[in-house]
Amino acid sequence: MQNPRPTDQTAAAHDRVYRTLRTRIMHGEMSPGQALTLRGIGKEFDVSMTPAREAIRRLVAEGALFLSSSGRVSTPELSSDRIEELAALRALLEVELASRALPRAHMALIDRLQAINGTVAEMVSKRDAVGYIRTNLEFHRTLYLRAQAPAMLAMAETVWLQLGPTMRALYGRLRRTDPPQYHKLIIAALKAGDEPGLRLAVRSDVTQGLRLLVT
Repeated sequence: MQNPRPTDQTAAAHDRVYRTLRTRIMHGEMSPGQALTLRGIGKEFDVSMTPAREAIRRLVAEGALFLSSSGRVSTPELSSDRIEELAALRALLEVELASRALPRAHMALIDRLQAINGTVAEMVSKRDAVGYIRTNLEFHRTLYLRAQAPAMLAMAETVWLQLGPTMRALYGRLRRTDPPQYHKLIIAALKAGDEPGLRLAVRSDVTQGLRLLVT
C-alpha cells in the first residue's frame, strides 16, 4: 500500500483541525472575542500553516470566526441587532424543522429526547456550560433529523455555530438551576401530535434566552 501523498495528508490535517475547532465554537468552548493564531493552532494540532490557514478560512466563511482588517482572527462578538437576527433565523428554521419532524415522531424518538433532556438537566445541576450547550443542541438535532430536510438542518447548524460563544456568555448570565422548561412542552406536543403546540414550544425555546442579551 502506498503512503498517502502530501496533498492527501494536508487535506486530512485541515479537515481534523476544521472539525475540532468548529465543534469547540458551536459548543461554547470559546468566549466571544477570543483570539486564535495560526502558530497556536499549528502547535496544538501539530500541523503546518497550510491546514491551519484553510481551517480558519472555512470557519470565517461560515461566520464562526471573524477576520479583522489587521488580520486578527477571533470568535465573533455579536451586536444586539445580530443576535436578534440569528434568534429570528432560529425561530424560522427550527419551527419548520420540528413541524416536518412531527409526522415521523415515533415513541423511540420521544424516549430518546426524554433521555437527552435528563442529561441536559444533569449538566445544568453541575453548572457545566459546555456540557449544557452540547446536550441542548443534541436534543434539537435529534428531533430535527426526523424532518429529513438536510439543507434546512445545515442552515440551522450554521446559525448555532455563529451563536456558540454568545450562548456561553448567555449561560453565565442566566445562572440557570433548572433545565429548559420548553423541552418538556416540546416532548408533550410530540406525544399529543399537537403541531401548533410544538411550533410554539420550539419558537419559545430557541428565542427566550437570546432575548435577554438584546434587552
